[in-house]
Amino acid sequence: MTKKNAPTMKDVAREAGVALGTVSKVINGIPVSEEYRSRVLDAIRTLHYEVNTYARGLKTQKTNLIALIIPNTINPFFASFADYIEGALYQRGLKLLLCCADGIPEKEIAYLNLATQNKVDGIVALTYSDVGKYIAKDIPMVVFDRFFDNHIIPRVASDNFAGGCMAVEKLLELGCTHPVYIRFHSVFPGESDKRMDGYLHACKKHGLEPDYLNMEDCPEMLDYMRDFLERHKRADGSLTFDGVFAHTDYHGYHFLRLLRGQGYRVPEDVQIIGFDGIRQFGGEQEDLFVSSICQPVKQLAEKCVEILVAPDRSMVPSLTLLPVSYQYGGTTKREG
Repeated sequence: MTKKNAPTMKDVAREAGVALGTVSKVINGIPVSEEYRSRVLDAIRTLHYEVNTYARGLKTQKTNLIALIIPNTINPFFASFADYIEGALYQRGLKLLLCCADGIPEKEIAYLNLATQNKVDGIVALTYSDVGKYIAKDIPMVVFDRFFDNHIIPRVASDNFAGGCMAVEKLLELGCTHPVYIRFHSVFPGESDKRMDGYLHACKKHGLEPDYLNMEDCPEMLDYMRDFLERHKRADGSLTFDGVFAHTDYHGYHFLRLLRGQGYRVPEDVQIIGFDGIRQFGGEQEDLFVSSICQPVKQLAEKCVEILVAPDRSMVPSLTLLPVSYQYGGTTKREG
């Protein structure tokens, strides 16, 4: 179809059988009934109608573009989170600007500046840099996991404390007597720090001596894991621990490989539970890398977008926690 006879909003309204104003609302992300919204979107697809986002942005000072700042899309958890954010935005007539900052403060600051230049209408951030002072106060923003001392920004996270407790409880339930905790973490505080709090709380509750490897993220992670393993070997080669709660599935998977590489059986000798619920091919029905305390990634993404577009953000709580769940992934004994 040439530019001369390109479909107009009136054509879309006629095709959908709705008023012109309804088409305008759908295109601009203003809530309408799900029936009308579906009819308009179907008509847009049928007619191949294209919205002139730039011109509309100049007129309304809105771009309907939301920036998502994440470290990368290599980590399956971040990739899954980004995918669900995009889906939740699309359902509301919004589009995603994906920003992979690699934990580099300068990159995160550059992306934050897009908002101040009216290039995006809001930001969902999963950031591990100290960029709090660069956040504009008048830009809608939701933060996953992190918090900034100099800003009151709505946060969304999983219930990490309950997850830490759950991991220890499950290991004990499955027969472990000495669960250890392995953690490599960001230098910046966040909700995920509460996983360790949960571990310590559960140990105290059951009269267990806490035993953990607690380090900041570093390239020498595997070396520290090997050293931790060596320090927990008895003279006969057996281990002083029989359960591992790993701060993330990534850490759990690498410790699994280390154990098996030295001849230990998982889960017969050592049981492992990670945290996140990362799946091997991304889909919700795919296998886990390790047994895990799974975060509800889809619901977390939906909640971030829901809060970001809330009509009255003053009514949004400062912290929204969603429940986690244990799922078997081959590195623990089967129940029953």
